[in-house]
Amino acid sequence: MSERTVFHYQDNVLSCEDVRLDELASTYGTPLFVTSKRSLVESCREFESAFVSLPHFTCYSVKANYNLTVIRNFAEMGYGCDVNSGGELFRALKAGVPAEKIIFAGVGKRADEIAYALDVGVLMLKVESLAEIEAIDRIAGELGVMAPVALRINPNVTAETHPYITTGDSKEKFGIDEAGLEEAFSLLHRLKHVRLVALDMHIGSQIFDPEYYVAATTVLLDIFETAKSMGFAIDFLDIGGGFPVTYDARKPATPIAHFAEKLVPLLAPTGVKVIFEPGRFLVANASVLLTRILYKKRNHTGKRFFIVDAGMTELIRPALYQSHHEVLAVTRHESTVVADVVGPICESSDFFARQRTIDDAGEGELLAVMSSGAYAAVMGSNYNGRLRPAELMVDGKDVLVIRRRETYEQLIANEVL
Repeated sequence: MSERTVFHYQDNVLSCEDVRLDELASTYGTPLFVTSKRSLVESCREFESAFVSLPHFTCYSVKANYNLTVIRNFAEMGYGCDVNSGGELFRALKAGVPAEKIIFAGVGKRADEIAYALDVGVLMLKVESLAEIEAIDRIAGELGVMAPVALRINPNVTAETHPYITTGDSKEKFGIDEAGLEEAFSLLHRLKHVRLVALDMHIGSQIFDPEYYVAATTVLLDIFETAKSMGFAIDFLDIGGGFPVTYDARKPATPIAHFAEKLVPLLAPTGVKVIFEPGRFLVANASVLLTRILYKKRNHTGKRFFIVDAGMTELIRPALYQSHHEVLAVTRHESTVVADVVGPICESSDFFARQRTIDDAGEGELLAVMSSGAYAAVMGSNYNGRLRPAELMVDGKDVLVIRRRETYEQLIANEVL
């Protein structure tokens, strides 16, 4: 899904679908997240079209963007959810996702979160350690229920991505590697309140080469055969998410159809329903972060800065991952400059772009930080006493406020003086 199909210039002004972004900023202020509903729908269609020949179930990975309206849009398209905490589970349920379509993941589930998930009846809980299997069995016994669990396999496949978002390497905290599987299967056989229903893997995020999925899936399928030979009835194979999106036009993402071409022939013969957990793929290019230029600055070396009213409190990916986000002037200019686009936060890492060629917009004008739909608002913070921005959804010519701008009163609402 290309953001160019929904974010486009019309009369030299950047628009989202049929709505001008400068008008939205004028009405709702900045910083401001703007999401295209059409983009969400078209990304779903692209994903489902790629895997249409494979019996599967798609669970949106809530951690990418947990806005209630975003989740509800996916629920209305028949998707389930992959959640990583009690809070994400609460959000998914509030957004209208049936509990039986929710998978509870995460390496560090608290006892109250496990009980919450079992009480509402989630599809399964992913287990990532022997200790967690025992904890779920104990809690399920106390509740008088049988806990459906998925065993997360660490296939020891190191994908070529940022080290902070690789999760399939045995050096990382995720899952159980092959050396621990015999003990895990033995434990699952002995315990009375857990039932193994799925095998799961997730090898990272922004993985451009399908061969990493092929290697990891081959490991998963070998373990699947072992599990069957030991008497386990496996209902699902979950291969996670991590499919790439384009942030930088110079590095286009591998089309999702190329992944399907490699994975469908491997998975179809199992006769087992496959679960996918896309997050970033569905939402990253559906949103932009609008920000206003407060000041333009030039230091004694001649280096230029655009100082804007959004920062790492709204979008931390450039600071955390050194990630690339295209930055566009909302109103086109004929002239360009090379400048850093930086925010107001008291950290040198507070930037959106370094030494980037950008339209020579003036103070008071707007910039759009593109591809801000995933791991942006969800990773936001109140650092420096910042207020979380408003979020909008555009559907054609219609504009819906899907999160109101935070107030100073809300900033201190839970504190006691």
